[in-house]
Amino acid sequence: MQFRLGMALGLLALSGCGAQVSRELPSVGVVEYRLSPGDQLHLEVFREETLSGDYMVNDAGAITLPMAGDFPVTGKTVAQARAELEALLAGGYVRDARVNLTMAEYRPVFILGEVARPGEYGYAQRMSVHALVAKAGGFTYRANEKVVYIRHALEGEETAYALTSAAAVMPGDTVRIGARYF
Repeated sequence: MQFRLGMALGLLALSGCGAQVSRELPSVGVVEYRLSPGDQLHLEVFREETLSGDYMVNDAGAITLPMAGDFPVTGKTVAQARAELEALLAGGYVRDARVNLTMAEYRPVFILGEVARPGEYGYAQRMSVHALVAKAGGFTYRANEKVVYIRHALEGEETAYALTSAAAVMPGDTVRIGARYF
């Protein structure tokens, strides 16, 4: 009788280990990427070779242009930055400014925990947690495939999220796949 009571209490205590996570990451289809320090942009200005080239977003969140100086881009989409840059250049630097601004290189993402090859991986636009896990060789046999822990760039703490097939990862994120115990 005591054995059965002990088993029942043990199972009740262990049932708390499999708690569900209610927070969900946004879907890759709705996330709009915003520029941050460490991103590299490729700028082409029609008939202006001195302005065209690759620019790194510095720690202050700006790119430094020859003639125009620092141009803040942090928190903007690439399209917003392009439109504002075109307006800036047309306002006194370049006649009939035509600008093309694209991402040259994103910041990397990091994955650790229960995956075959933890490490640093290049970010691809609209990357999901599952795509990152696939790059890292897949889940190990001990992986908890229902919860993912993510520390977003510039945040100090990781947060637990429900792992769905469309859960978005952003450049600079550190993703940890925890172990399951049963």
